[in-house]
Amino acid sequence: QWITQIYQKFDACLYVGQANREYFRYHGVGDERLFFSPHAIDNERFMAQAKTAEPEARLWKQTLGIPKDHRVILFAGKLIPKKRPLDLLQAFLDANLSKVSLLFVGAGELEDNLRQQAQESGHPHIYFAPFQNQSQMPRAYAAGDVMVLPSYGSGETWGLAVNEMMCLARPVIVSSHVGCAEDLVKPEKNGLIFPAGNVDALTDCLKSAFGCHRHHLAKWGSYGQKLIQRYSYLHATQGLLDALSANAAFYSAQTQPKALAELPS
Repeated sequence: QWITQIYQKFDACLYVGQANREYFRYHGVGDERLFFSPHAIDNERFMAQAKTAEPEARLWKQTLGIPKDHRVILFAGKLIPKKRPLDLLQAFLDANLSKVSLLFVGAGELEDNLRQQAQESGHPHIYFAPFQNQSQMPRAYAAGDVMVLPSYGSGETWGLAVNEMMCLARPVIVSSHVGCAEDLVKPEKNGLIFPAGNVDALTDCLKSAFGCHRHHLAKWGSYGQKLIQRYSYLHATQGLLDALSANAAFYSAQTQPKALAELPS
């Protein structure tokens, strides 16, 4: 393949996660040319805002009408087909959870359809909030007890919303087509993974997560917050430096004069 030939011309390739690493390996890039430079966000900013985001989120949920004693399933992203928000709506209805609300945060072509189906379902605890700018996202993430990213297809190459949610010490449920799933979601430790497009499996994940005590979900969130610290700008920069250092050493060795073998007397 032509793309394989192109990759052979590079001395080093930076991979952002395990799926990306396997992609490079598939195209013949050896481990000696692969360097981990993770897909990252500004972890420090999100973690620094975590404390102020909590009270802001409580007030925001009150404004939205979410009952104080309810836990919240959060969808934060574009309401478009590849994100599969309709799968989450159906799974939520099928799960029939007690004292749990569903909150969609975002906008997109499926919004009218989602609102109509939510209204027709008669469920009293499905809520919608408009697109939030980046400065408001910590509050949005803090409003959720669990975030769900049910994307289906090849378009969800990573899912940075998962990084952001984990910075707020919240569990995540993602589909198997979300690019970061293998790296960031450790089943029963900080979240769950389900087969993309399988609404029944997503329903089971919701039942499992919200069958847990709040303290159990808090432990998942704490584990995730520790895990995400390895996916930072610092580690991404270190991967680049490692690649540069390894190749500088290689080319330096190539240009060194060869020692002459001792001639017999």
